[in-house]
Amino acid sequence: MATEAGFDPRPPAARGGGPVPELDPALVERWRSGGAELVDLMALARQRLGGVAAFRLGPDHPTVLVTDPGAIQHVLALHPDRYVKRSHRARLLIGDGVLAATGEAWKSQRRLLQSQFTGTGMRRYEQRITEAARVTAGRWAAYARTGQRLDIGLEMRRFALDTIWRSLTGHPLDDRTERELNAVASVVAAMPTLPADTADAREAVAADLARIDAVAHRAIEAARGGAAGPDGPGLLHLLLGASAERPEYTDRLIRDELITLLVAGHETTATTLTWLYLLLDRHPEARDEALAAGAPGSAERRRAVQALVHETLRLYPSAWILPRYAVEADVLAGRAVEAGSDVVVCPYLTHRDPELWPDPERFDPRRFTAPDGRPAHPGAYLPFGIGPRACLGLRFALRESTVLLEHLLPAHVPAFHSVPAKAAYSITVRPDGPTPATLH
Repeated sequence: MATEAGFDPRPPAARGGGPVPELDPALVERWRSGGAELVDLMALARQRLGGVAAFRLGPDHPTVLVTDPGAIQHVLALHPDRYVKRSHRARLLIGDGVLAATGEAWKSQRRLLQSQFTGTGMRRYEQRITEAARVTAGRWAAYARTGQRLDIGLEMRRFALDTIWRSLTGHPLDDRTERELNAVASVVAAMPTLPADTADAREAVAADLARIDAVAHRAIEAARGGAAGPDGPGLLHLLLGASAERPEYTDRLIRDELITLLVAGHETTATTLTWLYLLLDRHPEARDEALAAGAPGSAERRRAVQALVHETLRLYPSAWILPRYAVEADVLAGRAVEAGSDVVVCPYLTHRDPELWPDPERFDPRRFTAPDGRPAHPGAYLPFGIGPRACLGLRFALRESTVLLEHLLPAHVPAFHSVPAKAAYSITVRPDGPTPATLH
């Protein structure tokens, strides 16, 4: 009984829609016994059943997989009140920081931080990003002179950590803090194998969490004592200022927000840049084309370098999987989704859909420079998510990646001694192994 304008006044649950097609349980059992990754099961579900599919991992509601762009937009952007975020896989590490927060608490925390990552807000971090890139470029120049071996992944992590530390505290990253914050990478790497019980999981990484807490406490006390740093105050000072007017900003929440920004601000960027260098090793012509696009510092070269980053994020999106929970019944792309269903949006698979991206496994940055090179639908490319819960630091991550590459690409070409054979699917999709190289 839709109106002439096409609007159906009935609630979603009353509008009908066939059931979400479900993967054969025998195929799920074969996946369980074969020891494959979850992404392999999801890829099979999409291949067999399409952009809204389901598979059952237990006796409860089936998990609904969403890879169709229109359905993605429906879930993440148009109806985030129906598909909510219940928890975050990294809550053990980030506590009640903005990534894990829900409801009114999330809205309040997001509003406080939002202005820091707009076009205007980003200007205060430009110099800090540039200084971190210059430090990295100087270190690489020394490696090239001496022929010293380096690990590209560790170097990218070091740069990204320096950048976010400067932005949080106003201080460059010192050796002691860098060593102690290696515990962050240890906790992130351990997450896929931690016990399901929260207390047992916390106990398994207790020593690393204690080191992280100590770094956070030291930074908070230094900022509270007026130590703004040579680059001026940072995001940490904003959080401390909020505590004077908002009682919810206790030292614990400030710690959680600090670690959330630290993890989100360096883990994804470091992983993206590592993948980019591995891809350029296989496709050296892409580097040459980016550098030939324009003079150093020109808008043309910057766009070409950004295209390298975007194409890397297409293949290895920062948010490769986005879990949601259906709080009410709904009709999604003509399929009935039951209330209480787990819903999983998977940008990783959407970005590799041949109907959206021709020859999707091929690394081709020209998709992001040529007219009509990429799909127009907002749900077809979402490496940082879309909608109200899209990553706050999207601009920051793209800016720091571009600035670093503008410093490094013209000067050095890494020669890898070995490359990881596969990807590891955790909070991010990361290379599963070291990336030793020397610089030419």
